[in-house]
Amino acid sequence: MPDNKTPQVSPSEAASTGPSLLAGSVDTAAVGVAAAELATMAGKKPSPEKARSLGQDAWRELRGSWLFWASGVLLLLLILMAAWPTLFTDVDPRYADLRNHYLGAPQWSHLFQEDWFGYNVQGQSVYARTVHGARASIIVGVCVTLAVTLLGGIVGMIAGYFGGWVDALLSRITDVFFGIPLLLGALVLLQAFTNRTVWTVTFALTAFGWMQIARVMRGAVITQKQADFVTAARALGAGTGRILFRHILPNVLGPVIVVATIALGGYIATEATLSYLGIGLKDPTVSWGVDISAGQHDLRDGPHALMMPATFLSLTVLAFILLGDAVRDALDPKLR
Repeated sequence: MPDNKTPQVSPSEAASTGPSLLAGSVDTAAVGVAAAELATMAGKKPSPEKARSLGQDAWRELRGSWLFWASGVLLLLLILMAAWPTLFTDVDPRYADLRNHYLGAPQWSHLFQEDWFGYNVQGQSVYARTVHGARASIIVGVCVTLAVTLLGGIVGMIAGYFGGWVDALLSRITDVFFGIPLLLGALVLLQAFTNRTVWTVTFALTAFGWMQIARVMRGAVITQKQADFVTAARALGAGTGRILFRHILPNVLGPVIVVATIALGGYIATEATLSYLGIGLKDPTVSWGVDISAGQHDLRDGPHALMMPATFLSLTVLAFILLGDAVRDALDPKLR
C-alpha cells in the first residue's frame, strides 16, 4: 500500500531540492505557531481592534467625502466673514459717497479692495456690505436652528416617550402649526414689531419652524423606546430622565442633526426673503436681504449691487445643504 504520510526532509535534502519541495511540505499550523512565538518574543502581542462609536464611524466616513470638504471650506470662509469681517475689509459698510454712485463693476484686478464689487446707488462699497452682511444672515440661521432643535426636540421626545393623550395633544398642536407656512407665519408675526432686529426675526422663524424637528424626534423616540436596552434599563430601576437623556437621546440625534443642518440654509434664505419684502431686517442693519431689496430698483443701471449679495446668499444655502447631505450619508449605514 502507498504511504500517504508527508515525507520528512532533512536540512541537506531541503537545500538540494529547492523551494518547490519546501512549498509543498510546509505545515501551515507550525508556521502559525512559529509566527506567534516570534511576535511574543519581540513583545508585539496582537490586540483586537477596538469597536468604534457612532461618532467615530461617522467622522471616518466624512473624512472621505468630497461634499464634506467642499462645503466645510466654504462655510469656514463664510463664518470667518461673519465673525471677523475686518480680516477681509476695513471699509465701513455704511459709509456713502454719492460721487461713487454705481461706479465700477466686479474686477479681479482689484481683489479684496474697496471697489472690488463696485458701488451701489448710494455710493457704498458693495464688497464691504457683502462681507459685513454675512454676520446678520448667519446669526439668524444658526440661532433659529438651535432654537427649533431645542424646542422641537423637547416636544418630540415627550410626545414619543409618554404616548397616550400626551402624544395626541402635542401631535395635534404640531399639526396646527404645520398648517401655517413658515414664511407667511413669520411675515404676519413680524407685523406686530415696530423695531425688527436679528432677535425678533429669530423669534418669528422659531415660532413657525420647530414642527419638522418635533416629528422627526417623535418617530425616532417611538422606535428606540421599544429597544431591549431601554427595557433593561427600566427593569433595573432607571428613572424617566435617565432613560430619556442617557439611553434614548444619544441614539436619536442622528436624523435630527441631518434635518437641522439642511434646514439651516433654508432659514437663512427665509430671513433674506423677509428682508427683501421689507418685513425683516432694515437699515441700518447690514444684511444680504436688505442689499438685495435695495438693488432691485436699479437692476439695469447697477446689476452688481444685487448680484453679489445674492451670489453669496446662494453659496451659503448651497454649502449647508451639501453639508447636510454629507452628514446624512455618514450617519445612515444604509446609504453607504
